[in-house]
Amino acid sequence: MPKKIGSLTLYSIDDLHELLGISKMTLRAYLREGRLKGRKLGVQWFVTEEAIRSYFDKDMTEANTSSTQKKQQQPKLKYIVQGVNDLVSESEECDTISETLECLKSQAIISLFQIQITDAASGEIIEIVKARDFIVRHGE
Repeated sequence: MPKKIGSLTLYSIDDLHELLGISKMTLRAYLREGRLKGRKLGVQWFVTEEAIRSYFDKDMTEANTSSTQKKQQQPKLKYIVQGVNDLVSESEECDTISETLECLKSQAIISLFQIQITDAASGEIIEIVKARDFIVRHGE
């Protein structure tokens, strides 16, 4: 049962274990590591509501930051539509998926083409996809 001191509510390890379903060992480890802020009074740890909110807010902020970083780390891609045999020697460079799909629509025989997906900055080939598979993957 949490302890109330005026407007302050203090939760013990036992309280947090019951409320959150997290093992007591894990909670103590979080407190020792500083992941969860608390104070030790005598032999018992106590955590405020504010510290619990802060812990969850921090985790949400870190999750949002890491997803933003992942988006930023994705390379800018370039799509090269190219013929796969001697009958079709043309090649066209596209910057977006929709532009690539438009280019493919203008071709008479799609099975004669493939898409080379490259990193625009380094020129490194990431993947080569048959035109039909590219259309199925990117839907139209």
